[in-house]
Amino acid sequence: MEVKDQFIAFIHQLQDDLCAALEQADGKAHFVEDEWQRPEGGGGKTRVIAHGNVFEKGGVNTSVVFGEVTPVMQRQLNINGDRWFAAGISSVIHPFNPLVPTIHFNYRMFELYNAAGEVIDRWFGGGTDLTPYYIDAKCCRHFHQTFKQACDAVDKVFYPEFKTTCDNYFVNTHRGNERRGIGGIFYDHKRAADGYTVDTWLTLANKCGYAFLDAYLPIVSKYKAHAFTPEQKYWQEIRRGRYVEFNLVHDRGTLFGLKTNGRTESILMSLPPTVRFEYNYQPAAGSAEDALLQACLHPVDWVHYLSVEERNNWAQQSNTC
Repeated sequence: MEVKDQFIAFIHQLQDDLCAALEQADGKAHFVEDEWQRPEGGGGKTRVIAHGNVFEKGGVNTSVVFGEVTPVMQRQLNINGDRWFAAGISSVIHPFNPLVPTIHFNYRMFELYNAAGEVIDRWFGGGTDLTPYYIDAKCCRHFHQTFKQACDAVDKVFYPEFKTTCDNYFVNTHRGNERRGIGGIFYDHKRAADGYTVDTWLTLANKCGYAFLDAYLPIVSKYKAHAFTPEQKYWQEIRRGRYVEFNLVHDRGTLFGLKTNGRTESILMSLPPTVRFEYNYQPAAGSAEDALLQACLHPVDWVHYLSVEERNNWAQQSNTC
């Protein structure tokens, strides 16, 4: 089986499995599929869930597209070749309850061909990141530990590298380098070189793609039935505005899709259903909202992080030894 066929089979199976798990977690809403074709070549399956018990809006999308390298692509994407192929799976889940985080992931591969149809370049990319509205240190640590374990199963150098890359990518630089969330992992343009093979990157995508289930669903289960206040919903919509800003101003995946005449509805599916843009909004110093903002401004080593309560308990235990 060709590399691209292996990747296509993987993303379609992952799409089925994640949609089934998310529907079960929601308990009410179901994904609606919109299968589409791209006139220049290829197409995709957009699956959207909305108005559920838990998920206000979300999608799990796959696309398999190809075409000729245009002058616009050469200039904007800095690629040279005759034809190209891209396949990927992406998801953004926006919960209704502000105590449940938003989550995003994307895993993809790209091939470039010469005039004879020979592969002259192939690379892989992807990652998963979490955007909470309130900080639960244990949940943040659980999320990062899950992806560390997934990365470690392939190579132990991956998690620290990809964690740093993620912290430095999902950034609203126009807002004083404010991250949109607490990060996760992110990697891009990874090739079969420097001791790594195509199988390395296929395996990594598989392990990290399925790590979504263990990383996110326990957090959903913990908070989905919790009561919340109008003020907490208000803050969620303020932070959703930052999410929109990053996707429309900085995100390379959004720009690639629009530059290659991708399907606009699928590309912009990632945007939340409701947002707020309040002039110069600042949370009160020392508040739970400010704690989230500080974590976005100053990335945390979540794998080794201890909450104040945990540090106090550790200190008490140490003093009794």
